[in-house]
Amino acid sequence: MRLPGAGIPIWKRLERATSLDLHRIFMRQALEEALKAAESGEVPVGAVLVDAGGQVLASTRNRPIERRDPTAHAEILALREGALRVNNYRLPGTALYVTLEPCAMCVGAMLHARVRTLVFGAYDPKSGAAGSVVDLTNVPGFNHYVEVVGGVEAEACARVIQDFFRLRRTKGTGR
Repeated sequence: MRLPGAGIPIWKRLERATSLDLHRIFMRQALEEALKAAESGEVPVGAVLVDAGGQVLASTRNRPIERRDPTAHAEILALREGALRVNNYRLPGTALYVTLEPCAMCVGAMLHARVRTLVFGAYDPKSGAAGSVVDLTNVPGFNHYVEVVGGVEAEACARVIQDFFRLRRTKGTGR
């Protein structure tokens, strides 16, 4: 599956974008990462971490199988890479774009990192922790809250995941 805008440098896409297009631009980049995850046999989730100026700090995908690490979710890897890049585990003013609504572990990491905005594509009715099953982004008493924008490029994000698991079931390697 080739995504619209794939192959065009991110700075050119940003140059031409209106503010309403930015979420779609970065979500499409996250979708490119999700497709790479699927190709390598990982659950197809991609993530892109962007600073307040629109600079991509990290672009990655799920890798728990490859790394033999249950915490190697796309979101966690993006936060780790972004923190190394800015030389600080706190990432205030950043936006994290993820193709699937994050789990509780990933939302917890976003809270600790002080991510400003979470933008996700597909809702996760089984383990979504940004509103579907539970909403950990806005718990009274927590010392940080994350702004959430859900459903950006939802159909494309959901299709990538559905196709991945449909193929696994067909091959008899489903979970």
